[in-house]
Amino acid sequence: MAAERERAEEIGLHNLKPKPGSKKSRKRIGRGVGSGHGKTSSKGHKGHSSRQGYKQNPLSEGGQMPIIRRVPKRGFNNGAFRKDYAVLNIDALETNFAANAVIDEAALRAKGLVKGRHDDGVKLLGNGELTKPLTVKLDKFSESAAAKIAAAGGQVIVIS
Repeated sequence: MAAERERAEEIGLHNLKPKPGSKKSRKRIGRGVGSGHGKTSSKGHKGHSSRQGYKQNPLSEGGQMPIIRRVPKRGFNNGAFRKDYAVLNIDALETNFAANAVIDEAALRAKGLVKGRHDDGVKLLGNGELTKPLTVKLDKFSESAAAKIAAAGGQVIVIS
């Protein structure tokens, strides 16, 4: 018991050290011939890889046929025809607009509810509750959003 207490007293924040061999100093290149990494700084002689600012393409495999060209392409990608809508919920209209307001994309952007570029416009979804009548002019509506606007006494206008 006494031996354990003495050993515990020996170890403290003031005398902690990493395990021998666990820490290795970084390679300091270009610091003279005596360092072993002087003169050409481990880059060899001439060539683009010895030049300043050289970055190798991470996909480069030398002369070998790259893996991206070796592996067969499969599947289907219809991304070029994907619709890109800014998506918005009914509850955002409830909190940001007064009763009988006319809401379009410009009004939504002015309030900061729609940001960035969306080629196909804005789509309104029905998450949340609506208690005031609003006139909403947007590109697309979910069925539940249109039903909630109509139930609150508002008007839905599809502009596309």
